[in-house]
Order: sequence, then structure tokens, then C-alpha cells
Amino acid sequence: MNIGIPKERRPNEYRVGLSPAGVKLLLESGKHQCFVEHEAGRGAGFRDLEYERAGASIVYSPEEVFGRADLMLKLTRPMKNEIEWLRPNSAIAAFLHLASARQDKLDLLLEKKITAIAYEQIQEADGTLPVLRPLSQVGGTIAAQTAARLLQNKWGGRGILLGMIPGVPPAEVIILGAGVVGSYAARAFRGLGAHVTVLDNDMNALQKISEDLCGVVTMVATPHNIERATAYADVVLGAVLNAGTRTPVLVTRKMVRAMKPRSVILDVSIDQGGCFETSRPTTHENPVYIEEEVTHYCVPNLSGVVARTATHAFVNAAIPYLIELANRGIEDALENIPALEMAASTHNGEIRHLSRHASGQ
Repeated sequence: MNIGIPKERRPNEYRVGLSPAGVKLLLESGKHQCFVEHEAGRGAGFRDLEYERAGASIVYSPEEVFGRADLMLKLTRPMKNEIEWLRPNSAIAAFLHLASARQDKLDLLLEKKITAIAYEQIQEADGTLPVLRPLSQVGGTIAAQTAARLLQNKWGGRGILLGMIPGVPPAEVIILGAGVVGSYAARAFRGLGAHVTVLDNDMNALQKISEDLCGVVTMVATPHNIERATAYADVVLGAVLNAGTRTPVLVTRKMVRAMKPRSVILDVSIDQGGCFETSRPTTHENPVYIEEEVTHYCVPNLSGVVARTATHAFVNAAIPYLIELANRGIEDALENIPALEMAASTHNGEIRHLSRHASGQ
């Protein structure tokens, strides 16, 4: 199989679809060819020479890397021109989040009969999302250090330290979602000394948070509790995920309006549409905006600025599935590996596992 690894073209995206170590493992597993676009790994600190030593061939135009690939390996959802470069009946694997993609992109994938494999939807029988998990861990951890910065006066924040100083209470942090992002964020915020409350409707998830993280408060995520908690928060983190569907809006504009002036919202679920009514995607270059006197940080590729760590973590989780895709072929892999079949958003010109409740970016 011909495998392509392009340069990521979204603003401030430094990760790459496969590391040199991942290329080596993939090529050693079968009779495949790998084509890497020139400087695709530069943002993550991987040189072209490292890819060549791993057995890949370097190509010097996006049209060539997309045109050669039977299977394209990206990190982020392709832009429209990248979908146009894909060969008809080829496959692409990435964190696609098509539930919040523009309709014209989805239409083009269907028209070209592209098999779109969403990493965030690779799901094992026990319900775990093994490829999404490491980037969720990175995202939850980096959210805490981001919030600490945004609370500072120079960023327009309330001038609050996350942690407690004798005689001064710590920041109040509210986390919506007790999954991987939420639990890692809770651990990081607690480590910085904040007072943390986690809300979710899954009692088992809340039980685990309560047992693992001493001092973290848990609440059931009813509308009443969300409204009450956001009103006293200094930071609200949206860490909600419904795999394959648009994230539900849990925090209304009215709730945002009732928050403290210059408090902070971080919507980590923005790549699936966001869980705040006031959320809209931003970039690492221009990460924040003010809405209802509240600072909003809604960067979809949150882990993109720790590209080397994020890429290594991703490859560790994804490489067994990529080897199966390459060695079995797309049809056989989807037919015989349920975890991969669950990840097929589009296939043979049809929508597979994808539920769209609203259009997005």
C-alpha cells in the first residue's frame, strides 16, 4: 500500500501524521511505500533525513503526496483543497470531527468515495477510545497551564493565581465532563492548587474522580447545577465528548452572562462544535475573544503547540491500527476489526458512523 504523510496546513498546527519511528514500524510490517512531504515533521522536530532513514521517500509538493497515497495519514481534518487533492476511492485517517465539519467538505468526501477514518471514533468493545485518549490526556494537562496564564492581568484576566496563598482562597475551577480530558485537567488544576469541581452525568466516572483525586468535588451535571457552578467559577473548562456526534450545548449564553467579569472559558470540545453557546473556533495565533465580558479560549488543536510530545503519544496508540489498515487493506480491516469499522465516517460514497446535529467550521 502507498501511504502518504503530508505537511499539516492549518494555522499553528505543528504535529504530523506519523513520526519516523512510526514509519519504520509500518514499513517493517509489510510491503508498503511511504511518501512524506518535505518538512512535514519540522514542527515536531523530525527531519526529512530521519524519515528517509526510516525508509520513506521525500516528495516536494502536496499534490504529489496526496496523489500517490492509497492511505493518507494526517492529524487534523483536511481542508477543502486537500480533499480535492485526494485520489477518488482512496482513504484518509485523521482526527476528523466531521460532525462539526462544513457540509461541502462532507459532500466532496462522499462524491469522491473517500473512506474517512476518524481516529477519535476508533472504539474498542469496552467503550474506550484508545487513539483519542493520549491527545485527551495532553489536552487536559495543557488546559491548566493555559488557564493559569489567561487569569493573569496581562491577558485580560481577573488577576487571580490558581493556587492558594495563606489568607487568600484559590481559584474556583469548574470542569464539565469527567472523561479523560476532564480527569487529567482536574489532576493538573489540583496540582496547581485550585479548588476543582467536576460535573458529569456518569456516576461511575464521578466515583472514579472522587476516589482518585482527593479534594476534587463532584456534582451531577443537571442544568441547575451547571448554572449554579458557572456563576461562581473563575475558570470553566468544557471537556464533553459524544463520539461521532456534535457536542451538546450545556452552557447557554444566559449562563455565560451570569459569570464573573473577566473569568475564563476554555472549550476543549470545540472541535466537535463546542459545549458553550458562545463558543467559536480560535487559533493559537489569536486564541481568545471576549463575549459577555468573559474570556473565551476555543482552540481546536490544543495539543498542537506541544507537537513532539503529542505526536509521540498519538503514534504509540495509533500504530497497531495503522498496521492493520495497511496490511489487511481498507475493506478487509473495516470488515474484520470492529474498532476500525466504528471509525469509518464515510465509505463507498455513503455516510457510516456519523451523526450531524449542526453545521460547523
